[in-house]
Amino acid sequence: MSIQAYQNNSVETASPGELTLMLYNGCIKFIKLARTSMENNEIEKKNTNIQKAQNIIQELMVTMNQEYAISKQIMPLYDYMYHRLIEANTKNDVAILDEVQGLTEEFRDTWKQVILKTRQQQHGKGALAK
Repeated sequence: MSIQAYQNNSVETASPGELTLMLYNGCIKFIKLARTSMENNEIEKKNTNIQKAQNIIQELMVTMNQEYAISKQIMPLYDYMYHRLIEANTKNDVAILDEVQGLTEEFRDTWKQVILKTRQQQHGKGALAK
């Protein structure tokens, strides 16, 4: 199986929670690439990678389930992150990229815990112990 086929299969068989986790990881990856491009003065690459990170944050915003009260707390943070990426892009500011990466990593790490707790509740307490 090719890497592309494996990646496509991973996305197609992932739960909504796992897809969200993939989005966070993708956003972090693109922010890191943008940072490297910024440091190497590769303006076009920097711009492309920041835009990819922005697209992921937009996707997270669009797909958020608004029925949960926590959504009203998360949405302004996503909006803040999105606008900080614009600022990082226009100002070539690595510190802003680091800030948004840190926020994204916090979301990702929290989301991982949510997935683990959900699996434990669905499959019994000891099912995920490794």
